[in-house]
Amino acid sequence: MGGQFSRDRPRFNDTLDVIKFLCKDLWTLVFRKQIDNLKTNHRGVYVLTDNAFRPFSRMSAEVSSQAVIRAQPFLWFPCGIVRGALAALGITATVHAETSELPGAVFQIKTVASAAAGAGAAPGVAGVKS
Repeated sequence: MGGQFSRDRPRFNDTLDVIKFLCKDLWTLVFRKQIDNLKTNHRGVYVLTDNAFRPFSRMSAEVSSQAVIRAQPFLWFPCGIVRGALAALGITATVHAETSELPGAVFQIKTVASAAAGAGAAPGVAGVKS
């Protein structure tokens, strides 16, 4: 996926460029919209927020903790897409997603170097202008 889709683009300079590509181009290709917010601690942790995650669009009418619990399995496939795209572009990472309020979803990406160093996402996460 990464090779053909990114063939006509200049090479990425760093991991942040790859994450921006994922948030803009790949997310638009897969979910027909860009990620709403990208934050990073600049140590290999990236938090992507989609305030209107398309797979949850039909679930959003039901507001309850049970709806949020039932929505969690719908995040597994997008996590796999993100992890696979990153791997195809040479970045090994873990991807975790959660939702606390439908139809929003938050994806946390930790590159292997940052996961090994034990970097956390919550403290010191800064916004990134794309």
